[in-house]
Amino acid sequence: MRRGANKMQYDETCLEYFLAHQEQLLPEPVAETMEEAEEFLEDCMAVVCKNLKEVKAYFEDQGADIEGMSLKDLEEASEVFALPDGRYLIVEA
Repeated sequence: MRRGANKMQYDETCLEYFLAHQEQLLPEPVAETMEEAEEFLEDCMAVVCKNLKEVKAYFEDQGADIEGMSLKDLEEASEVFALPDGRYLIVEA
């Protein structure tokens, strides 16, 4: 999922969705343009997952305490953005 030191490429769907919904994670906007959104996501090493099973695996790999959390609970976490195309963007700011 994470590409180590390689630069993650965020497509237009990720960037537009994050711009429109960034208040889900943060009280004030951190980006006003697609370029700023991409820079912020890169700085946070945001991850794109294909489905909720990958989201769960990501949190397990990171050592997060998600025991007892359902996939629905994970989907509703503030750092998990459900993209309109069915993928998930995880932004840990």
